[in-house]
Amino acid sequence: MREIITLQCNDCKNRNYTTTKNRKKHSDRMETKKFCKSCRKHTGHKEVK
Repeated sequence: MREIITLQCNDCKNRNYTTTKNRKKHSDRMETKKFCKSCRKHTGHKEVK
């Protein structure tokens, strides 16, 4: 079953994106590079609760 997760910017701590992932297959926290609107650059985004 896929669950909705939120991605938070590592620099400014804004929660910018939501996505889904399968928690049975990927139990660890997801991290990806995305564009942050408030920082106005590509930064790392981590999964938060």
